[in-house]
Amino acid sequence: MNAPPVSAAGRTHAPALGVPADPVPTVPDVHRIAVLRANGLGDLVVAEPALSAVRAAYPEAEITLLGAPHHQALLAGRPSPVDRVVVVPPVKGVRAYPHSVPNVSEEELDAWVAPLRVYGFDLAIQMHGGGGNSNRLLDRLEARVTAGTAAPGAPRPDRWVPYTPYQHDTLRWNELAAAVGAPASRVEPRLSVTADDLAASLDVVPAADDPLVVVHPGATDARRCYPEERLGDVAASLDGARVVVVGGESDAERVARVAQGFRTTAGREPLTVVGALSLPGLVGLLARADLVIGNDSGPRHVAGAVGTPTVAVFTYANLADVAPLTRVWHRVLVSWHGGCQVCGLRVLEGWCGHGASATHDVPVSDVREAALDLWAQRM
Repeated sequence: MNAPPVSAAGRTHAPALGVPADPVPTVPDVHRIAVLRANGLGDLVVAEPALSAVRAAYPEAEITLLGAPHHQALLAGRPSPVDRVVVVPPVKGVRAYPHSVPNVSEEELDAWVAPLRVYGFDLAIQMHGGGGNSNRLLDRLEARVTAGTAAPGAPRPDRWVPYTPYQHDTLRWNELAAAVGAPASRVEPRLSVTADDLAASLDVVPAADDPLVVVHPGATDARRCYPEERLGDVAASLDGARVVVVGGESDAERVARVAQGFRTTAGREPLTVVGALSLPGLVGLLARADLVIGNDSGPRHVAGAVGTPTVAVFTYANLADVAPLTRVWHRVLVSWHGGCQVCGLRVLEGWCGHGASATHDVPVSDVREAALDLWAQRM
């Protein structure tokens, strides 16, 4: 039976007048919880306040994250609200894999779901999207109670909240947590830093006395990438900073362009690290940094969650759903046009295929001013 929508305060709404009723109770007799959140690294981070709220409301329950391979790498050996991670295969409409990786067949999906169904979840929560595909996957688990968001036309779980565009993801998932009797107490994500994280980072970037600035120029969607030479120029304006430019193997050209921009302004070389950091090592390096400069990306979210100040450039689309919600230690620059640098197609109008920046119209002087302001505050 479908329950009525639930507000962020964890209260049901009367169908006609929207008058708050009693707070939503927890689900009784819950021993095993599944949470579907199989998308990007930053997507998991922004959902952490809601996950922690579920943990607090169900302290004795085991929480299984149905997540992505990088979630497993991130959470292994790290204190978190999650007890274990089960990696979701590439399912149509529910995947965190490159498009070159084919979707699993129905037979393969059934084989993956079967042991989870036998395992037996008392509560299954969909924190993955509008529910058109994800709620159907959730139903395959045959949990005693389901919860999730639902866009118009999507299947509705037992407890659900409406999925609408342009709502911040952290607030969205906090509302969903409230729908299962787990109201969240904060909006800032947190991520624990371990001794292994720090050791792994020090193996690649040794300790030094100078304050550390990390520049990360990459992003899953190339349209979110600010022109790299400008990021280098901004980093070079920070007096006394030791600058490290980091990226994965696929970011090698972006890292090189940041280094060129830094060289042009500063007349010296930054340290560049391409593909040499493990995910724990990246967490450790971001935690050691005094400032992180970059784009809307997973590493920016991780930096914020480990308590490091950030300066980042966002498109107007991503500002609404994943930008940091506070500004004391985070500076957000926004491209209000958000159009491809080659053809001008805006990010919400479709994919043009150019893979060019859609944040190029943000003046470098604005980014530099934000970085200098935060740098002075940090120092």
